Amino acid sequence: MKQIVAILRVDAMNRTKAALVQAGVAGFFARKVLGRGKGRVDFRVAYAAEAGRDEAIAHLKDDGPMLLPKRLVHVVVPDEKVQLAVSAIIEANRTGQPGDGRIFVLPVTDTVRIRTGERAEAALRED
Repeated sequence: MKQIVAILRVDAMNRTKAALVQAGVAGFFARKVLGRGKGRVDFRVAYAAEAGRDEAIAHLKDDGPMLLPKRLVHVVVPDEKVQLAVSAIIEANRTGQPGDGRIFVLPVTDTVRIRTGERAEAALRED
């Protein structure tokens, strides 16, 4: 089993959700996060601030390096679905521009479905 952690653009979440479901990975978590990569700051935040978006305006007022709104997606899949899930995330998020995101694949040693007590890959089955 592997955990896939992806840091993505906010505007790509709907495409990402649809791509994961289409790939047969319906169970995942997403949360709002702030961050930045090594590259230059995305000036689309400035344009969003000009349009009156409060979240963008708040980021422009911060001192220091600008942190941009992103989405952090977590999904745990059996080993045989890792490449399918990673490919789905890439397909939904690749624009060829800086800021497309990152994907990390981490080992998972065990999982337990609380309701039934099932362990390992049996706990990942969607039923």
